[in-house]
Amino acid sequence: MVQAKNGDTVRINYTGTLQDGQAFDSSEGRDPLEFVLGSGQIIPGLDAAISGMAVGDTKTVQVPSDQAYGAVNENARQAVPRSEIPDNVPLDLGTQLQMQTPQGQVVQVTVAEVTADEVTLDANHPLAGKDLTFAIEIMGIDAA
Repeated sequence: MVQAKNGDTVRINYTGTLQDGQAFDSSEGRDPLEFVLGSGQIIPGLDAAISGMAVGDTKTVQVPSDQAYGAVNENARQAVPRSEIPDNVPLDLGTQLQMQTPQGQVVQVTVAEVTADEVTLDANHPLAGKDLTFAIEIMGIDAA
């Protein structure tokens, strides 16, 4: 039986949940997630947990935030004068927007706070600082 190792192309079905049991992502109803094990295409804690598994194996994996999307970085929050945001841009809390850095890089941000004068935008990943749980099943392995 082939066991997954770094460099193999692996396909998994999965459901990711938060500590309160709320699902944040799942492959249900979609094709299995395909990636190269050990390549950095998925979060490190999940990548490490899959190594050594075989087709048909199932596992529930606890992934601490430092092996998922990292800690919340307060420096990734920026207050922008409300006057600099066009009137047609929605500013509901939790709305995801795209910004462009002075170097031209596109960055996903989330509206974190809105006052009469400022809008605080958060560039942290929405799952930063959260411990995650994944229920996984190995659907396929193509050896490197």
